[in-house]
Amino acid sequence: MPTTFGLFEAKNRLSELVDRAARGEEIVITRRGEEVARLVPAHKPDARAQAQALVQRIRRSRTGHALGQGVSLQELIAEGRR
Repeated sequence: MPTTFGLFEAKNRLSELVDRAARGEEIVITRRGEEVARLVPAHKPDARAQAQALVQRIRRSRTGHALGQGVSLQELIAEGRR
């Protein structure tokens, strides 16, 4: 389902919306509640490239978050399997 933005907000966030469309998201722009335009990717997104970009975003978001003193990731995984 596409994300919808009013014309004024879309104008103010155009760079962000173009980036989102380039990553594969469809953006609908409305004027007074009526759809007037759509931003879509110029090329069909490559699923593998999207997955790799997602992995990189997840890794960046984890940076600086410690598990805690004496806790390993393997222990947390094993605990979740019980």
